[in-house]
Amino acid sequence: MTFIDATGVMVAMPVLQKDLHASLAGAQWVVESYQLMLASLLLVGGALGDHYGRRRLFIIGVALFSLTSLWCGLAPSIGMLVAARALQGTAAALLVPESLAIVSASFDDDERPRAIGLWSSFTSLTVLFGPVLGGWLVDHASWRWLFLVNLPIGAIAIALAVMGVEESRDPEQARLDLVGAVLVTLALGAIVYPMVEWPHGDHGRLGAILGAGVVLLAAFVWVERRIRSPMLPPDLFRSRTFTAANLLTFFLYAGLGSVMFFLPFDLIDLQGFSATQAGAANLPMVVLLTVLSPLAGKWAAKHGWRGLLIAGPALAGCGMALFALPGLDAGYWTSFFPPAVLLGFGMGITVAPLTTSVMGSAGREHAGIASGVNNATSRAAGLLSIAFIGMVVALVRRRLGDGGSGGDQAFLGGIRVAFLVCAGMAGVAAVFGTMTGGDKAAVRAAAKVQSK
Repeated sequence: MTFIDATGVMVAMPVLQKDLHASLAGAQWVVESYQLMLASLLLVGGALGDHYGRRRLFIIGVALFSLTSLWCGLAPSIGMLVAARALQGTAAALLVPESLAIVSASFDDDERPRAIGLWSSFTSLTVLFGPVLGGWLVDHASWRWLFLVNLPIGAIAIALAVMGVEESRDPEQARLDLVGAVLVTLALGAIVYPMVEWPHGDHGRLGAILGAGVVLLAAFVWVERRIRSPMLPPDLFRSRTFTAANLLTFFLYAGLGSVMFFLPFDLIDLQGFSATQAGAANLPMVVLLTVLSPLAGKWAAKHGWRGLLIAGPALAGCGMALFALPGLDAGYWTSFFPPAVLLGFGMGITVAPLTTSVMGSAGREHAGIASGVNNATSRAAGLLSIAFIGMVVALVRRRLGDGGSGGDQAFLGGIRVAFLVCAGMAGVAAVFGTMTGGDKAAVRAAAKVQSK
């Protein structure tokens, strides 16, 4: 449910925006409100399951996700949809970490790798299926069914959890870092809100809110360095490889998140593609990601990850830049298929080595929290990127419009700038890739984590 809603809703954005008479900023908030709560509360959700019981939190998460999906599907206005999506993101922050924690707790050391591999495979399949399903539902039914389809899925998931999952928890789980959770949520919200509203808002007031967000973010870092059980352990960042890998994650997924958000607007609004065609346009990327990731992961565990973490983001950045070339009424196979393949190849040789570097640099004893931090980093990157690049698109679109460009040409100009900024972010990620390698002990540790 969470992966389909994350990818499928991107394809539905242009139609949803028109149906609810929303601005571009309103459409951004449909994605941003979900990502804000998920990125902020992901680590807390995992800790809550360890503390109160993973099955219990999983069932609560599925039930809440289903109810908020019903609210999303029936929302009569953009404001109601944004509110529902925020609660849906809160539910996802319970659902996602508990699902993997249940798998890990339910199998012994010999069976656990295969079980986690199956979990990963199913998430990849839903990422692959989400845009196609979203596009098909938009064309043949309504974007509302993208949310309503979660109701029967949720009912089945709850029934399976009640009948087939044993309760598990960590009796040594320390106290929850609720102060950190509140601070990071307020900080991210205060940073994202001014960027989304900047093109049409009071710059003085929005600047003050942005400044408050920076102060809150600094307060979050200060608190995490001083409390006994932080949600973001500062000790992890003493490793140069871990820090560089997470900075790489931030910039690469910042670029990817905005490409995935603005590409459907280009394909549907400007190129005249149907929603189904726009959803299928992502298939080359996801297929390459699914096929290449296991091969790249094995290579990284045996030979090291630095080369792949330089080449992968660089190739992905080239693909993002090529998306900026097509004009209006461009064909898919000549204009959009080549950059999709290049982007998919770059991501395919990056994702698994990136995970390997994070796991290896953190050590097996911190593998769980390290994975959670890296996951939260990628979510926060997409959240901040869509807000920032959305502001850039709106400003460029307004300037080109004032300069006499037509509506479609002005919008295309803004989206072209967006793709180029995304490519620049991927280039920065490649630079951080140069700082992640050379530690043979970390490579050996990563190989042990991967094998066990």
